Amino acid sequence: MIRDAMQKGGRVALAKIVLTSREHVMAIEPFGKIMLGTILRYDYEVRDEKGLARSVATPKIPKQMLSLASHILDSKAGHFEPSEFKDEFETELKKLVKRKAAGKPIAYEEPTERPSNVVNLMDTLRRSVEGADGRAAPLRSSSSRRKGSRPKARKVPSGKRTRRRAA
Repeated sequence: MIRDAMQKGGRVALAKIVLTSREHVMAIEPFGKIMLGTILRYDYEVRDEKGLARSVATPKIPKQMLSLASHILDSKAGHFEPSEFKDEFETELKKLVKRKAAGKPIAYEEPTERPSNVVNLMDTLRRSVEGADGRAAPLRSSSSRRKGSRPKARKVPSGKRTRRRAA
């Protein structure tokens, strides 16, 4: 009855709860046939984004790089399916506990040295959109040029010659 009244009135309830020896504020809202509780943060726990934004540089991003990044995001987009994600840490921990309980020896692996993580982002983005034949996939929008249309030639002052660059 309360859930239905809250849903009809578009209301959310606030409650104080204690978890792990600490008091929290919780928002309780109707969610289908159940009530959903979300723990809220106190104001001192939330950092002001203005202070954080001052330390972040605002670089000029070329349109080509932005277009390439958008293409990658579009190609990787999909519907979120929670069942596709597994807690691998918990699975491996359970295996380890079972092995230890059975009295079997536990083998420890030496940590491997990781390679440097410094990469050229533009090269990585280009490689990620290459087709199977090694050529880059075309990035065209609905406003791009139609087949057969050619760009207009630029006028060059007499006596000066320019070389065309290969694309």
